[in-house]
Amino acid sequence: MTEQPTRTLVSAERHGPVALLTLEHAGSYNALGRDLVTELTGRLTDAAADPDVRVVVLTGAGPAFCAGADIAEVPAMIGAAPTDELPFDRLFDVLADYPTPTVAAVRGIAYGGGCELALACDIAIAGRSARFAVPEVKLGVIPGAGGTQRLVHAVGKAKAMRMLLSGDPVGAAWACDAGLVADVVDDDEVVPAALELAGRIAGNAPRAVALAADAARRAHDQPLREGLATERHHFLRALGTDDAREGLSAFTAGRTPAFTGR
Repeated sequence: MTEQPTRTLVSAERHGPVALLTLEHAGSYNALGRDLVTELTGRLTDAAADPDVRVVVLTGAGPAFCAGADIAEVPAMIGAAPTDELPFDRLFDVLADYPTPTVAAVRGIAYGGGCELALACDIAIAGRSARFAVPEVKLGVIPGAGGTQRLVHAVGKAKAMRMLLSGDPVGAAWACDAGLVADVVDDDEVVPAALELAGRIAGNAPRAVALAADAARRAHDQPLREGLATERHHFLRALGTDDAREGLSAFTAGRTPAFTGR
């Protein structure tokens, strides 16, 4: 009997210093089943370990970005203790502390865990067909991968409560106005726009970009005074790098800087 090849659930492409990761389980609307989550976590870990990758873009194949958790796998979590590791924990932990910026390129639905996945990225670009929802209350549960926290941080309490308590989807224009996504473009321009933005980010000093992203991510975890101390610490670290010296020298000389990441 011929052994069937293992299906790739997450593909990886390189576009210069940008890694493009695509969820490839379109038949299930890229639902976050255990196998897909494991493969995506591995792809992200590999990209993080590659010194030539400066930005990661995440998108979904087919008509959806990600439909959320695989409902068939949810009952297995019943009875788990709050301290138990759930199947998606590692994925969201990796994204929370990712060493390079992450950009979500969203077309179609981003529901439940799919919305949480977009929220876990640093920036989201949406196509006009994009729809975002945290519909867990309609199933008798609540978001479990950061939705109640990151959504409030992204759009504010009132708009987050509207989404969380109604479970109703919102469109791309509403999501952009609310602050859930940065830009809205035509569907066929979502990935090119995300790659173009990622390329511009990758052209900046890598350590400065990483330090700026880290300080901004910490803004919601710290009181303002501590956040300002973090910013000062990161500013001085960046100022001591070779790239800072190169950037200042290039600016003075009127030339394009050649950043090395040192």
